[in-house]
Amino acid sequence: MAAVRKAPNYTLWSIVCLLLSVPLALSFYERRAREPVQVVRFAAFNVALNRPTAGALLQELRGGGSEAGKRLAAIVQRAQPDVLLLCELDHDDAGAAAKAFADEYLAVSQQGLTPIRYEFTFVAPSNTGEPTGRDLDRDGRSDGPGDAHGYGAFPGQYGMALLSRHPILADRARTFRALPWSAMPGALRPDGYYDDATWAQLRLSSKSHWDVPIGVGAQIVHALCAHPTPPAFDGPEDRNGRRNHDEVRFWVDYLTPGKGEWIVDDAGTAGGLPDGAHFVVLGDLNCDPVDGDSRREALAALLGHARVFDPQPRSSGGVEWSRKQFGSNATHGGDASLDTGDFEDAVGVGPGNLRVDYVLPSRSLRTVQGEVFWPAEREPGAGLATASDHRLVWVDVVAP
Repeated sequence: MAAVRKAPNYTLWSIVCLLLSVPLALSFYERRAREPVQVVRFAAFNVALNRPTAGALLQELRGGGSEAGKRLAAIVQRAQPDVLLLCELDHDDAGAAAKAFADEYLAVSQQGLTPIRYEFTFVAPSNTGEPTGRDLDRDGRSDGPGDAHGYGAFPGQYGMALLSRHPILADRARTFRALPWSAMPGALRPDGYYDDATWAQLRLSSKSHWDVPIGVGAQIVHALCAHPTPPAFDGPEDRNGRRNHDEVRFWVDYLTPGKGEWIVDDAGTAGGLPDGAHFVVLGDLNCDPVDGDSRREALAALLGHARVFDPQPRSSGGVEWSRKQFGSNATHGGDASLDTGDFEDAVGVGPGNLRVDYVLPSRSLRTVQGEVFWPAEREPGAGLATASDHRLVWVDVVAP
């Protein structure tokens, strides 16, 4: 008679294996939890480092003795951004002014703060001060700052610079400085102001639009940088207000599949940003979503875009100074904690304080936190805020 074999107790073995796997799983989880998450801080800061003549800013910055440079650098050192767009920093073809500010101010401790070194820099020409040869502002001359492709007394005034602690993939960067305004479908051409020949010649960007890819670990994040013209300093034709609207709208079309075919970069490549790409929109957009005299439809479309997340960075100083300065601020409907610009407050003269500077990550990135550097009067760094009429804005993101 054959021996009867007892069937194995699989249920018992399953329980034993499960119990034995628990310490291993816990060990793996704890090891992953200890691994640092790569948080990247993106910031935009209009530093107001524009000077009336070419070369004057570089001369001022060399040697590290500029008081304005020191105060601005102290603000950056308090925020410690990994990627920083600087607006209104006069451009020179060698990028010497940007390098001097980075090396002689940011990389040197200010007021005992931790220095910050940026290994990577991106600069490119600006439309400011580039002559058109036409009397754009109708002042009887064709060689003034208002007759340039972007307002400026010399080429590069009010320029931009992008600084990064992560690798900038400069060979893949796209610039859109020469893109004609008339190329935009439905452009807001000022009624009856520019003749056809002038309209065909004018460029959309008052400075430039940049798409600068940055390597963050194994991911690429596109820094989308611009500084549209202020919607002011014009007449009833609202040429600057219309241009500001369309400069902001550029990003809406650039991010919308099927709407960017009209966009051609300075190298001749057409099209917008591929769907699924990570990005952060950076810059002084000179447009408040609620207050001021801007045409805000394009900004509303950008803030509400399906690919864009608005983290709404805030400060306590914005609220405090809105109340103290009063004036035009008393008529505002927007949240003062979101303000980034401290402008003329006299009613009928200035717009008061506005939200004009932005850091807008793509929804494909995980946003951690953000802030506007505008300390209240009794908070650390309050005395630095007036180094510029704009406030530094930063947002922390994590690439998946």
